[in-house]
Amino acid sequence: MRVLGAATAVALGYRPLFRVPAALGWRRKQVNWKFCRWCSSGIIPNEKIRNIGISAHIDSGKTTLTERVLYYTGRIAQMHEVKGKDGVGAVMDSMELERQRGITIQSAATYTMWKDVNINIIDTPGHVDFTIEVERALRVLDGAVLVLCAVGGVQCQTMTVNRQMKRYNVPFLTFINKLDRLGSNPARALQQMRSKLNHNAAFMQIPIGLEGNFKGIIDLIEERAIFFDGDFGRFLRAFLPLWNWDYRSDKLIIRYGEIPAELRAAAADHRQELIECVANSDEQLGELFLEEKVPSISDLKLAIRRATLSRSFAPVFLGSALKNKGVQPLLDAVLEYLPNPSEVQNYALLNQEDDSKEKTKILMNSKRDNSHPFVGLAFKLEDVEEVFAGDICALFGIDCASGDTFTNKDNSGLSMESIHVPDPVISVAMRPSNKNDLDKFSKGIGRFTREDPTFKVHFDIESKETIVSGMGELHLEIYAQRMEREYGCPCITGKPKVAFRETITAPVPFEFTHKKQSGGAGQFGKVIGVLEPLDPENYTKLEFTDDTFGTNVPKQFVPAVEKGFLDACEKGPLSGHKLSGLRFVLQDGAHHMVDSNEISFVRAGEGALKQALANTTLCILEPIMAVEIIAPNEFQGSVIAGINRRHGVITGQDGIEDYFTLYADVPLNNMFGYSTELRSCTEGKGEYTMEYCRYQPCLPSTQEDLINKYLEATGQLPVKKGKAKN
Repeated sequence: MRVLGAATAVALGYRPLFRVPAALGWRRKQVNWKFCRWCSSGIIPNEKIRNIGISAHIDSGKTTLTERVLYYTGRIAQMHEVKGKDGVGAVMDSMELERQRGITIQSAATYTMWKDVNINIIDTPGHVDFTIEVERALRVLDGAVLVLCAVGGVQCQTMTVNRQMKRYNVPFLTFINKLDRLGSNPARALQQMRSKLNHNAAFMQIPIGLEGNFKGIIDLIEERAIFFDGDFGRFLRAFLPLWNWDYRSDKLIIRYGEIPAELRAAAADHRQELIECVANSDEQLGELFLEEKVPSISDLKLAIRRATLSRSFAPVFLGSALKNKGVQPLLDAVLEYLPNPSEVQNYALLNQEDDSKEKTKILMNSKRDNSHPFVGLAFKLEDVEEVFAGDICALFGIDCASGDTFTNKDNSGLSMESIHVPDPVISVAMRPSNKNDLDKFSKGIGRFTREDPTFKVHFDIESKETIVSGMGELHLEIYAQRMEREYGCPCITGKPKVAFRETITAPVPFEFTHKKQSGGAGQFGKVIGVLEPLDPENYTKLEFTDDTFGTNVPKQFVPAVEKGFLDACEKGPLSGHKLSGLRFVLQDGAHHMVDSNEISFVRAGEGALKQALANTTLCILEPIMAVEIIAPNEFQGSVIAGINRRHGVITGQDGIEDYFTLYADVPLNNMFGYSTELRSCTEGKGEYTMEYCRYQPCLPSTQEDLINKYLEATGQLPVKKGKAKN
């Protein structure tokens, strides 16, 4: 639970990091970690707390970096690799599926200590299917570390994470990882941050060698070289007189030295560039720069901190988490440049009874005492007796869903600002393989929908199927496997159902009268207006406009007309999919003093929509995905041919060394099974990511196929021989 200060909290479904005995090896002396941590009491002020998340594109090294952070700070006793040969896996990947697949599926929360500062860390997934995990983590965190791959640079999911950080105004540091990989180019990654993400970014460090010759980094602030000689580092800086000496291997962990002669000119140039970038975003350093004064180290650090907190500057650090290089300087930067809980403003919304659209915001108080009611976000860390504003703690036995707000009785009118939840893009039919497992199935579905707002479930009355919707094939496949592993309920999934939509191609007027007389008071309602298509960027929306004058349609019946319109949009006439991209303009109508009531105008709204649809041309919309494919150059022809076969439109291309990156817009309906095809045609070396981009009219052949399938399913068209009925 994230404690925000003055009476409110949002519960998030984060899982615990399984407890690992974290003892410090100190010359035959065992030191229990809990004695080293005073957290979650009034002893540690807000200034000694950092709440951070680690986010990036898939396979950029987030979990490996978190593993090194925990190891170097003494939180865990041994390091293990993601999908390593020892079969143990990273400690943050505690779910069996994560260890098996080598990816992070759920955000994992843990804590550690560095230089007497308590750091709460959330490791987030990089796959686009699990983007809600990043979304709700950034909603509650004070700062973040954006990890970039030195080879891949800014990639598809990097842009998504960047938008999420901007949405919640989260200050961040950038860590360019994997400098030991062949083809690593940190300068290119920095340039992409400036061009693709529009950040005022600059190196805080430059590398000493790259790829196989990567030996260390040069600190541009302190103007010194840092070498990482030891294979591992088990001791804390705060507990050892020679904190960087590993007694077990008898080697230095970190060695400081002079900048190598061949790199002094480059270091001076990059330091000047750093000062200029910070001076452009910080007034105090800008004045020193204009006066041509050389800023001191403390002046520069303070200016970088101010600019980072205001998100006007992005510091860039370098290293290789896998090779244990650059992690400790990054931890120092987290303490120096990222905010503590008292430096972040959290607001609650005052829920007013008049349902006004303008919400009143109330600023939370971050004082760590009992002078204010407090709240928290559901993370699971360790058992504590009391918590204060700024802490992240755990609650057990509370039935809640992600996004819920908890308050005390005195503040029941407050709720936290909501989390942005993207709409699902893919649906499948799911049922238990054994009918006797229906209870287990319903329990699992209930739990998954509470913990993941992007996992939606509904029962299709026509097909008598349970339809689950999510962010992609992998997303739904993971939940099917979790159902079997965690609830002992093997499931059968049908062909994925894409969220097609129907809309009109041109405005059409309507004039509809609903009249029903069955003795006594009857029903009467008349509506006149126009049904208009919306612009392509609003294809997912439905709008209702009341342009009536006078009392022909009494104002109390206008919401009933809107309800009838929205209800009728749930099922379109062409293929049975929802209608969207429409604006219902109510211009006039008529009512009866006795027979008109709310249900009359609900039926009038439904009938008006159906009448308008019968008098116009409809088309089917399909979701288009922005696809990013990375593969070796020798497979470029086959990859492009594969995209063309799937009716994709290539929007751009990029190249790095022996690899190329292809950007394309492809209909989601044509992307099923693409991962298998890509691996086959690239000898397993290609990878791709995709995210929802927009809706657009589908091809005539696709529309005809969808219409025929709908007519066959509803019995309006005989099923073709040799073709099973869907």
